[in-house]
Amino acid sequence: MTSTVHYQGNLRTRCEHQQSGNAFITDAPTDNNGKGEAFSPTDTVATALASCMFTIMGIKANQMQIDLADSRAEVTKVMTTDPRRIAKIEITFDMCGTFDTKTRQILENAAKTCPVWYSLHPDIEKQIVFRWK
Repeated sequence: MTSTVHYQGNLRTRCEHQQSGNAFITDAPTDNNGKGEAFSPTDTVATALASCMFTIMGIKANQMQIDLADSRAEVTKVMTTDPRRIAKIEITFDMCGTFDTKTRQILENAAKTCPVWYSLHPDIEKQIVFRWK
């Protein structure tokens, strides 16, 4: 078992990772009858894409003996209706470190091979920008 999810009422869940015991809550977003006091389930999907892309870049960076620490990503999720779903995920990566063009390309390509990327429905548009400092 990977996780347990407990519905707490009022459109809130508590999600617990079984191996580590780490937990987080989700709330329905304000545009869908919720309070927006925490990540919505669809926020976690969009955020998981950025996290997964960073993880795969980090693995590649470790193999290349380079450091990506202090890099960050800004994530925007765009919803659509009929049916209500994620239409687009926009991610802007602000990458720390001075790397040549080849290294940057290797890392960017690696990011786009993450499992979440491949798990998302092909109709979800992914707009990805890498800004190298």
